[in-house]
Amino acid sequence: MTNPKTNSILDEANRLFLQGKIKEAIIYYDEILDENQNHISSLNNKGYALSKLKDYDGALQCYDRALKLDPTDISVLINKISSLRKKGEFIGALNYCNDILHNNSKYNIVLYHKERILFSMEKFEESILICNIILKDYPNNAEVLFDKSCNLAMLSRLDDALDILENAISQGIQYKIKAKKTKSFENLKNNPRFQKLTS
Repeated sequence: MTNPKTNSILDEANRLFLQGKIKEAIIYYDEILDENQNHISSLNNKGYALSKLKDYDGALQCYDRALKLDPTDISVLINKISSLRKKGEFIGALNYCNDILHNNSKYNIVLYHKERILFSMEKFEESILICNIILKDYPNNAEVLFDKSCNLAMLSRLDDALDILENAISQGIQYKIKAKKTKSFENLKNNPRFQKLTS
């Protein structure tokens, strides 16, 4: 049975969160958790808010509490993967990805985390394979095109990297700026085609 008072506090917390008032939102999530320490949505949302503040350990504590209550909550699992990845705990994050993908091989948000984790682990070929799985269904996904281009650049497959980067930039002008700031393209800084693409 959901409590109307709890729901209204949760709505207020979420509203504050969406306004970027993250610390204020956490106060409201805590208010709910003081009443009901097993409120999964509040644990999950508080964890997400803490991760936005880069408190990944605090976030992971919230997710772990939520997963004790429901080990299969996909939203909590995905948020946990994200925090582990940002904290640099790549093996743990990858294991969670593989567990979820074992039952649902086309879970795109999990595939997206997996390709980024593999990139961070410098497994560029494997990361490209995951990018290709996503791009098969969503060929114009600019984020994934950009990530694939980064992988190709790291493998010194520069023409391929520039082809894919051009495609990403055609989906969104912000990728010009992102490319200029991305370490993966360091070795392309003086490349005339790269300069033209990002000018």
